[in-house]
Amino acid sequence: MTRAISLHDVSKTYTAKGARVVDRLSLDITPGEFLVLLGPSGCGKSTLLRMIAGLEEITEGALLLDGEYANHLPPSQRNVAMVFQNFALYPNMTSRDNIGFPLRIESPGQDPRPRVDVTARMLGIEDLLDRFPGQLSGGERQRVAMGRAISRHPSAFLMDEPLSNLDAKLRNHLRAEISKLTRELGVTTVYVTHDQAEAMSLGDRVAVMRGGVLQQVDTPRTVYALPRNVFVAAFVGTPRINLLRGLVRAPLDGAMSISLGKQSLLLPQPLSMDHQLLRVVQGREVIVGLRSEAVRISPRFSAPLEQGGPPSPASARPGEVPITGLVEHVEFQGHEVLVHFNTGSIPAVVPELEAARPSHRLDRRRRRESTVLERLRERAGSLRVGPVGVLERPVDAADEPAPTSSRIPGDLVVRTTPDIQLRHGMQVPLLVDLAHLFVFDQNGERLCPAPDHLPDLDE
Repeated sequence: MTRAISLHDVSKTYTAKGARVVDRLSLDITPGEFLVLLGPSGCGKSTLLRMIAGLEEITEGALLLDGEYANHLPPSQRNVAMVFQNFALYPNMTSRDNIGFPLRIESPGQDPRPRVDVTARMLGIEDLLDRFPGQLSGGERQRVAMGRAISRHPSAFLMDEPLSNLDAKLRNHLRAEISKLTRELGVTTVYVTHDQAEAMSLGDRVAVMRGGVLQQVDTPRTVYALPRNVFVAAFVGTPRINLLRGLVRAPLDGAMSISLGKQSLLLPQPLSMDHQLLRVVQGREVIVGLRSEAVRISPRFSAPLEQGGPPSPASARPGEVPITGLVEHVEFQGHEVLVHFNTGSIPAVVPELEAARPSHRLDRRRRRESTVLERLRERAGSLRVGPVGVLERPVDAADEPAPTSSRIPGDLVVRTTPDIQLRHGMQVPLLVDLAHLFVFDQNGERLCPAPDHLPDLDE
């Protein structure tokens, strides 16, 4: 299949001995595909977009546009159109002139007005053509900026966080317009964002980046349901996935379980194919991931229950195991409620998830000053995944939960309906669906579920 854009081991550094802003990244984008580059600030996604556009020089690797080597091509010869975060309109030109400006540059002898009018009708901005940017709202200016890109009939759109300067309501509206427009035009689109809601709603595929390294490329559903590592699992999903420190136990005379401090998840017998993979880490510390919809309040719970133990097996569905949680905080969202429970577990942390990558010089200085434990943490959390918070001591039934002052209230967030009345201090029976259980090793790589198993989120 022909690839509209192909990147082969592309890297970017700004100095001879500097850190790689983009590190050996390979990616194929098919014609007409809408691909979203998703990641925290400073992860290299905008730099990658600018290398495709020709605004940044590629240090290593190869860029192919429509199958042709394009590293050496100037931006004007790449037939791509870029939409920037800050609109980038000429303030002394009307909307009509801004949209028609690239057409006058490409074909000086042709009248750009027919294509400008067609583009304006497509975007619904016909009545704005004679206004200057200073007379337009943020959403109107972004439509004009998109019109300037569309009027050229490029082979690819490159969009660098085009909605980040707009308010939430307008972002949602323009997000739908962008999705509809790009599909009608059938133009290959590469869209950069740190907003996972945009990524999941817009992209045919989502490419998650961290620290210049490509973590995973797949459909939004697969990225959410089968994250390749703990960073992807933590970055994608609202509310953020529950990550807990655990210990896999597989006694010779008993069933396999995962200890979560004061409670355990007993794996049902016979073990599923996914859970059999955990035998390789028995006796070792792991990171357990549970999304908020993977845990539910037992149907045997009824307010105002003050004291409650684990629910009886009759209330659990096949594949569910009971635990108990103490309500610490309740977030009312209108259509749903997010309940923060204290289960006696210790959260696992993906440090600096939202932070930019530190400078190379600062990183060296911190390494020189770090303790032995920090060096181990740095080694465990390589750029492939992490870093991931290491487990500093064995987890067993005698472990105490981490102090509440150092973390968000509760260690487990559960999504439920607003008709269930809960208040602080209630002890509530919970059911964990093991079909939606994630287990990661200390390096953050996913152990369970197996790579070829996609959980059914519709159950």
